Amino acid sequence: MSIYSKIKIGFVVIVKIMALTNLLYAQQPNILFILADDMSYPYSSVYGDPVVKTPNLERLAQHGVTFTNAYSANPSCTPSRAAMLTGKYPHKLGEAVNLVGRLDASIPTYVQVLRKEGYEVAYDRKGWAPGDFTKMGYTENPAGTQVEFQKLISQIPKDKPFFFWFGTNDPHRTFPFGKGRASGIDLNRIQVPAFLPDVPEVRGDMADYFYLIKRLDDEVGELLKVLEQSGRLENTIIVMTSDNGMPFPHAKANLYDYGTRVPLIISSFSKKVLQDRKNDSFVNLIDLTPTFLELAHVKTNPEMDGKSLMPVLTGQTAIHRTEVFLERERHCMVRNEFDKGAGYPMRAIRTKDFLYIINLRPARMPAGDESIPGTPSEYGDVDGGPTKAFILDNRNDPNVKYFFDLGFGKRPSEELYDLKNDVYNVNNVANVPEYASAKKELKEQLLKWMQDEKDPRVNGGGDEIDRYKPTTWAWITKWSIEFVK
Repeated sequence: MSIYSKIKIGFVVIVKIMALTNLLYAQQPNILFILADDMSYPYSSVYGDPVVKTPNLERLAQHGVTFTNAYSANPSCTPSRAAMLTGKYPHKLGEAVNLVGRLDASIPTYVQVLRKEGYEVAYDRKGWAPGDFTKMGYTENPAGTQVEFQKLISQIPKDKPFFFWFGTNDPHRTFPFGKGRASGIDLNRIQVPAFLPDVPEVRGDMADYFYLIKRLDDEVGELLKVLEQSGRLENTIIVMTSDNGMPFPHAKANLYDYGTRVPLIISSFSKKVLQDRKNDSFVNLIDLTPTFLELAHVKTNPEMDGKSLMPVLTGQTAIHRTEVFLERERHCMVRNEFDKGAGYPMRAIRTKDFLYIINLRPARMPAGDESIPGTPSEYGDVDGGPTKAFILDNRNDPNVKYFFDLGFGKRPSEELYDLKNDVYNVNNVANVPEYASAKKELKEQLLKWMQDEKDPRVNGGGDEIDRYKPTTWAWITKWSIEFVK
């Protein structure tokens, strides 16, 4: 190929990128934010799962960019949602770092910024949650005014831009027992993750989980229909992701991949972003707020840790992040220390090849105490259901004890997983000599990040986090959840 031809091709690419960028900034787009509840990557046909058919998510993927390495900053509902609202690492949000913790109204959110830019901002179903927002200076949910999507669309002028958070409760527990099999899901085709026992009880539980993902996909189709019928589809950017991973042992409320790695699709039916693309670079969901604000043409942003995804979405670059930093503090009130407030603090760095985790209080039980006197709590950091019940009921069976230890047993202070050989994060190689160099490098990176980001847990600190009081209480049992009135 001649130099002239190369220059010509390069010029054409630049012109296309400029045209895409100009199209994006022609007017303020509407933004529809679809947030699933406890949906792990890769449980969608978008990501190649052969069982979970999600045609509406596939439609979104065809009209946008699908990210294969998107991660929740914290694998627990409230802190994850607070981080997305603010674009900040959870440990910078004070009490909001914990489940049902207070998000101070003085911390800027995209809701406040977008309203100043003329946006109608609303949500439906599960917004910032769980927790009691009336106890923290808010007069409404931090996600905005609650209203049904169809009602919002029918009420606002067509030229007024909107941001709508659709927070479905799917596929959160409790699952409708037996619905998966009844809906036609073939239990024999389910690939059970290596951290769970491959038994009928678990296969049935996963099928019921998949049923809820399919129900979520149906609702995505309904949302698209509302946009089409109102004539607003062309000027709406659609963002779909989840707050954290699947509600099973060794997943949700853990920094393993099935607790933090989530789907992320960003779409535009008027081709305001790249079409039908996959991107493998790393994304932390704190990156969504700066992306929302850039989409809305906001000139001055509040201080954030997130990075806008717009350069990737418009083709200016294919690389966003080369790693993500992850964290976890208190999930449920499940340990006797600190008046039941003791969490299980963890920090992690996830790269293409490795996941390195520091367990900052390894003497504690990662899944919570087996029981707490005077309460029905039973290993309360693991959601109740058939899988949890099977493992607990059979923990003394030699064939099940391995899975009990993975999901409920104590852990060492350091964990390292070779992701090329261990996609389910079950073989800790932190003390294997051949990985010493990789562990040293990752540990240095993680500790430097903690220092640079003023993490309260640096150098053994952070006990104040365990003393923060929740805004509401609930107990997780073997089978379900019981709310405290």
